Amino acid sequence: MRRRVEARPACSRPEATKKDPEEKQHRQPEATRGRTYSSVLLNFGKCVLLLIIIPPFLNYASLQREEQMLLPQGGQVVDVGLGQKMHLLCKGRGKPVVVLDAPAGMSSDTWLHVQESVSSVTQVCTYDRVGLGFSKRAFPNETTGTEKVWGLSTTGRMVDDLQRLLRAANISMPFILAGSELGALNSRFYAHIHDVQVSDLVLIDPIPDEVFEEQQWNEYWYGKLLPSLHAQQLSAAAGLSRILIILGVLEPSIKGENVSEEVVQRQKYLLSNPVHQSSAVDEHYFMNESAAQVRDITKFKPLSSMISVSVLTGDLFDQQMPEHLNQMVAKLQTRFLKESYPSANHIHIKGADRRMIYKKPSAISQHLKRLVNQRQASQQSPPGQLQETLHSPFLLGIIHHSPLHCCGLLSTSRQTHGPQRTPEPVCLLWGASRWEYLDSPPPQTPVQPHTLSS
Repeated sequence: MRRRVEARPACSRPEATKKDPEEKQHRQPEATRGRTYSSVLLNFGKCVLLLIIIPPFLNYASLQREEQMLLPQGGQVVDVGLGQKMHLLCKGRGKPVVVLDAPAGMSSDTWLHVQESVSSVTQVCTYDRVGLGFSKRAFPNETTGTEKVWGLSTTGRMVDDLQRLLRAANISMPFILAGSELGALNSRFYAHIHDVQVSDLVLIDPIPDEVFEEQQWNEYWYGKLLPSLHAQQLSAAAGLSRILIILGVLEPSIKGENVSEEVVQRQKYLLSNPVHQSSAVDEHYFMNESAAQVRDITKFKPLSSMISVSVLTGDLFDQQMPEHLNQMVAKLQTRFLKESYPSANHIHIKGADRRMIYKKPSAISQHLKRLVNQRQASQQSPPGQLQETLHSPFLLGIIHHSPLHCCGLLSTSRQTHGPQRTPEPVCLLWGASRWEYLDSPPPQTPVQPHTLSS
């Protein structure tokens, strides 16, 4: 018997054949969509990666090129020892030399107008603190020993750096030392420690020592100002600051018709420089410690009576700060000056705040020129002729604003000019590099603040 084989339905294979293409047609769009999504995500990731990596590299390359191109003409990078180099710019000739110290986080360009004006009568030197402008950061493995006491980015270390810089550059001493804000703290510290090197101390908008003991000030300084500086540092490190500068969103603070294009480009370079911005953050962060160092050193070593002190302040400490903070700073400033420098020559400049050194520089320049002229006149006047010219308004101004030291009785054997007379008090007027003998002390009247309009 033959085995009966049942025939398969003829339609079974064609139906299966029809279903397969339909399934493939459904599967292909799904696979295509999956590949499309993956491709989009991959391309987006590549773009994000390029945006993260390329701007910092381009910014770094630009900074290396601009560092050589934008170094101020006449400026020099001085080796101050221990592998550390600092930027110094001196203009003009003459003595006494005027040394200018900038506010926190700012380069020597802030003194642009003041330096140009005062250099017409004497030599004026500005510098960049370590890490700022064109001054290099200190190597962590190099040490002077001072950071064990003071710490980096504090006034004690900055003063040590400045002292080594001035000696390495052979700056004539004694000099007139002027500082603004943090620069005023540094100048005070320097004058108290190295008193024989300073003839006059000029404090522009000095920060009161006790301001960081106020809770409101700390909330503003560490809660608002410092975070904004951190944001600028991160923006510079990411290369975003350069993009914002190109787009015109970010502009330098020093600008105007009297500011050269070179200075503007230099300010843009510093805004894009993460090293400069990082040092600016450090100086603001350690400002509290710097103020404490100055307060301690002034108690330990009072200021020499041979150094004259001038204080220049504006209507407000900072026009961008809330009014109650400005009032608090003004109150503390008044008390600080009364306690620390009661005989200081206090000058009020109308319409100015702590940015006066580059926004309203004329009053500062006038005062510095006046100090220079006084020192030069006292140095050039022969001792025999000094008494004859004491009644001139100019020399009266010298006596009024210069430090005097009365040291007892002058014996008749010391009298070389005029007839013999009984002993009387001797006052010594400190000139730029010598003492002058005055036959009698001028009236010791307190110096009243006066106002200058810029």
